[in-house]
Amino acid sequence: MTSAQNHDNYLLLRGQKWQYHRRVPGRFSHVDPRRFVRIALHTKSIEIAKLRRDAMVEADDAYWQALTEEAAKSEGDETALSQALVNRYNAATARAMGFGFTYKPAEEIVESETIKQLVERIALLEQRTGPSGVSNRPETEALLGGAVKPSPAKMRVADAFKLYLEKIAFGEQYNKSPKQKYSWEKTKRTSVSYFLDNVGDIYMEDITRESAMKYRNWWMERMLPSDENSNPPKPNTANRHIGNMRKLYQTYFAHIGEEDRQNPFRLMHFKGDSRSSVKPFENEWVREKILVPGLFNELRIELRVMIYVLIETGARMSEIANLMPDDIRLNDSVPYISIKPRQNRELKTPDSERDIPLVGCALLAIQACPDGFERYRDKGELVSANLMKAFRKRDLLPSPDYVIYSLRHAFEKRMLEAGIDYALRCTLMGHKNDRPAYGDGGSMEYRRDELLKIVHPFPDEVFDFNFLE
Repeated sequence: MTSAQNHDNYLLLRGQKWQYHRRVPGRFSHVDPRRFVRIALHTKSIEIAKLRRDAMVEADDAYWQALTEEAAKSEGDETALSQALVNRYNAATARAMGFGFTYKPAEEIVESETIKQLVERIALLEQRTGPSGVSNRPETEALLGGAVKPSPAKMRVADAFKLYLEKIAFGEQYNKSPKQKYSWEKTKRTSVSYFLDNVGDIYMEDITRESAMKYRNWWMERMLPSDENSNPPKPNTANRHIGNMRKLYQTYFAHIGEEDRQNPFRLMHFKGDSRSSVKPFENEWVREKILVPGLFNELRIELRVMIYVLIETGARMSEIANLMPDDIRLNDSVPYISIKPRQNRELKTPDSERDIPLVGCALLAIQACPDGFERYRDKGELVSANLMKAFRKRDLLPSPDYVIYSLRHAFEKRMLEAGIDYALRCTLMGHKNDRPAYGDGGSMEYRRDELLKIVHPFPDEVFDFNFLE
C-alpha cells in the first residue's frame, strides 16, 4: 500500500475546515482535463483531515494510472475509453460488495463515513497487500472508491432523439394507437430534422444558447412573407418545433441525472395571432345543402353515416371513426355514443371522455353501422380527407374558411344560441370547464332533451332504402 502522507501535502484550510486540494499531475493531463482536484474533507481536525487526505491520494493515483493505461489500450478511441471506465466502475462495485462493503466514490467515503468505517476499509486493504506492501489496484479502487463513476457518454442530437423515442418518452406513447404514435413522432422528428439541417448533429452538451438562437432565427426568417414564400408558417408552428427541441433537451438531461442544467431553448416564443379561421356552417346551409336526399349515395356507407353523426353530436372525426361496438348504445332507454380512452388509444384531452345522446339524423344513420366503423379505425385523417373531397365535389364549402370540422363548430354554435347551459356545452364538446364541477353533467334524458332543442329537421327520404345501398 502507498505510504501515508504524514505532512500537510494536498491540504488547504478553508475557513475552519480542511480541503483536499491537488493539482492534476502534468503526465495525466491528457486523460483528466481538470487542473485541480478540490474536495471538502468536512473536518476541523488536522489528524482526521490527513487520514481522509491519504484515502483521496490513494484513490486519485489509482484513477489516473488506470486512465492512462486504458487510453493507451484504446489508442485514443473516445468510445472505447468511456466503455473501459464503465467496466472498471462496475467491477469495483462488485468487488466491494464481495468484501462486505458498499462501493462508494472516494469523495462520498470522505463525506459520509466515520473514522472507524474508513479505518476498517484501510485495514482490510492492508491485510491483502503482498510482500512488497503495495496493494493491487482493483482492490484499492473497490475499497477506497478509486473507480470514479463515469459520466454518461456524450450523445449527439440524432442519437438522443432515438433514445427519447425508445426509452425516455415511453410513458407518452404507452396508450397511443399506431396512428397516434406515428402522428406524435412525425412532428417531433421534423423538429429535430430542421435542427440538424441548420445547426448540425452536434453533441447535446454542445448545444448552447447561440445554437438555440440560430434555430430560432431560422424560423423567424421563414415566417416572413416573400415572393418565394407566399404562405409562411405561423407563430404557433414555429413555437411547436422550438418547443419540441426544448423538451428533448430537458428530458434528455433529466434522464441522465442533470435536471438542473439550464435549457438553451428557454423563453423562446413567438407572439402573434395563430388562431384558426374555421367558420361554422349556418343552419340553413346544413338543412338546404347537406341534408339532401341522395346527395352522398356515391360514398361508402361508413362515410355517409359519419357525416350525419358529426352533424348532431359535434364529436371529433377521430372520435367517431374509432367508436367500438360497445361504445354505441342503441338499446339503452336513451341511445348514445360513449367516447372513452382505451389501452391502445388515448383521447385528445382527459376532458374528451364523455357520453353524447343520439338524436335526429345521427340516431337514424348510426343504425346502419351499429358496430362502428372498422374500416376506418385509427384513420381519422383519411376520413376527413375523403369527406373534404366529397364536400368540394358537391360545392358544400361556402368559402376556404369552411372545412369538415365546420360541422363541429356549428354544433357548438347551435347550443350557445339555444341557451344550453355552459357546463353541459363543455361536457358535450369535450372541452375543459373552468367552473367548479357539480354533479355528473346531467342524466342522459336531460342531455337528450337539451339537444332536441337544436336538432335539425330533415326530409324522410334522406334515410330511405337507397341509404343502405
